[in-house]
Amino acid sequence: MKVLYEDNHIIAVNKTGSEIVQGDKTGDSPLSETVKQWLKAKYNKPGNVFIGVTHRLDRPVSGLVLFAKTSKALIRLNKMFRDGEVEKTYWAIVKNRPPQEAGELIHYLVRNEKQNKSYACDTEKPDSKKAVLSYKVLAHSEHYYLLEIDLKTGRHHQIRCQLAQIACPIKGDLKYGFDRSNPDGGISLHARKVRLVHPVSKEELLLTAPVPENDRLFQYFVELLNEKE
Repeated sequence: MKVLYEDNHIIAVNKTGSEIVQGDKTGDSPLSETVKQWLKAKYNKPGNVFIGVTHRLDRPVSGLVLFAKTSKALIRLNKMFRDGEVEKTYWAIVKNRPPQEAGELIHYLVRNEKQNKSYACDTEKPDSKKAVLSYKVLAHSEHYYLLEIDLKTGRHHQIRCQLAQIACPIKGDLKYGFDRSNPDGGISLHARKVRLVHPVSKEELLLTAPVPENDRLFQYFVELLNEKE
C-alpha cells in the first residue's frame, strides 16, 4: 500500500486498478480494511482502528483515495464532497481525438442497476442526474491521447460514460465501448489530484498520486510532459 499523505485526521493512499475501496458482494478484502490493518500495525493499536470512507473509485480505476481517521474528519469530508468543495482531477487515456482540445461536457446520466452501467442523454430524462466535467488534451502519442479531467459532479461511472458518449472510450474499458481490455484488467483512468481545505486544520492541501508504475503508456506520457516543462 502506498501512502501519499497522513496526519491525525486523514490518510490518502494510491489505489491500484484492481482494489475495491469498500466491501461489496464479491467478498474481496477492500482497501479500507488494508488501510485499517496498516494503521493498526504502524501504531501498534490493540483495539479497532477507525477508518471512514469519504468517496469511492470504481474498481478498475487507479489513483488517489482519501480516508478519514476520525469521525470529526469523516462528517466534514462527507459534507465537502457532497457540496462540491473538493477539486478532483483525473487523467484518462483514450484512443480517439476529442472534438476539441479542451471543453466542457454536460449530460444527463441514467443508471441501469442491473447492468451496473450509466447511459448519457443530451436532455433531462426521468430519474436522470446532471453530470458535468471539463477536459483538456495534455499530450498524445501515435495512437492515444492523454486527457486531464476536472470532475464537477460525482455520478455513477461519470467520466467513463461521458467520454464514451463523445466517441472517446477509455483504454481498456470494455463496458463503455473500448475494443479490448488492458493486460491487468484495469482501465486507463487515474485519480491524479485532489485539492481541498483540510477538514480540521483548515490549511489548503494539494495531493497528487503517481501513475501506475507498471503502465508503460502512462509512464510514457509522464516523461513527455516532463520534457515539455
